[in-house]
Amino acid sequence: MDAVETIEYKNYTINVYQDVSSVNPIKDFDQLGKMVCWHRDYILGHDHDFSTPEDFNEFLEEEERSGERFVILPLYLYDHSGISISTGSFSCPWDSGQVGYIYVSYSDIRKEYSRKRVTKKLLKKMESFLRQEVALYDDYLTGQVYGYIVTAPWNEEVDSCWGYFGDLENSGLMESARGAIDCEVAEIESF
Repeated sequence: MDAVETIEYKNYTINVYQDVSSVNPIKDFDQLGKMVCWHRDYILGHDHDFSTPEDFNEFLEEEERSGERFVILPLYLYDHSGISISTGSFSCPWDSGQVGYIYVSYSDIRKEYSRKRVTKKLLKKMESFLRQEVALYDDYLTGQVYGYIVTAPWNEEVDSCWGYFGDLENSGLMESARGAIDCEVAEIESF
């Protein structure tokens, strides 16, 4: 396996690799939003019993008649040399289109945040939160999940960690790798 990036820090080497055995955030993380998708070639999002988007809409209408409300965002898929998912449409009309929805009920929001009311401020927060869940899933689908191995100057592996989603700086990967080196250096200097 080849490193996607190699960084030197305090004479230590940080090799960054794509995490080809990463966990699927849909199956392995406790997400508040539920993604329901329909695609002829891919199984995407959460498991659901809605055969068609119309079935899903009927479910929503029935729930809303009983007093439930939802935060719902559309899901779009871009399928060209790989797939990418987003809550915003893609610019290519031939290789992209709406594939489903991500949603959360007001009752689940109230339960999660211990609230009696879902305020406008909380609704905006939930929309942002749902977009973040989709972005995390997109990182998984596009292979933007990484791990690192730190090697000491004497060529000994001193630390490794996997499962960082997204770009290297904002995922916390580089901070963790540098922190491991800082601890190693401090421990050596304390002798």
